[in-house]
Amino acid sequence: MEIRRIDDNEKTGEFINREFTEYAVDCEVALNFEEFTFAIEDDGKIAGIITGRAYYNEVHIGDLIIGKDYRRAGVGSRLVSAVEDAFKDKGYEKIALTTFGFQAPEFYKKLGYELEFVREDKDPKLSKYFYLKRI
Repeated sequence: MEIRRIDDNEKTGEFINREFTEYAVDCEVALNFEEFTFAIEDDGKIAGIITGRAYYNEVHIGDLIIGKDYRRAGVGSRLVSAVEDAFKDKGYEKIALTTFGFQAPEFYKKLGYELEFVREDKDPKLSKYFYLKRI
């Protein structure tokens, strides 16, 4: 057996989805798997995007990216709210996410996310913040 880097997303995605699903079934756990991407556009131009996936009893926000011209204009709040609204009545119990110190710890706090813990880094900008919100 050999280890190598693979860039074939279709091949790896198929393997991951199959094995992830079968393992949940074997463990008698409801998978509830769903990937998501929400975007806000302004005259055809993307102002912001939020991505992630939901599985088991949790929704995980992976990325929230806001275009430079749209920061501090409510775009991020609207995107997070879209995720909360989309998953609140689907059997998921919580939304989890991480952010770095230089990104948005205070932003998520203002949206009602509770800080679970911080993994400190020698550079505080690179400390990682783990947040959770029950839905």
